[in-house]
Amino acid sequence: MIIGRVVGEIHATIKHSFYDGKRLLVIEKTLPSGQPTGDYLIAADSVGAGADETVLVLDEGNGARQVFESKDGPVRSVVVGIIDDVV
Repeated sequence: MIIGRVVGEIHATIKHSFYDGKRLLVIEKTLPSGQPTGDYLIAADSVGAGADETVLVLDEGNGARQVFESKDGPVRSVVVGIIDDVV
């Protein structure tokens, strides 16, 4: 699992049909303290996360496919939660 912050959204006119109706978010990876690590990833949204929200990302293909109930969807990373606070 990865903690990150939503910093953008990906838009495409041509995409795999698996992504129809799904949002792709640019996630800046952060430490639990909220400090950016300098790395990022792109993740499919499953929880309705918005700009500047801190999120929990599952970065493992099979688990991501299970979230979307797909046996062969071309997905690796998925936002699975919005984080209110890290203690």
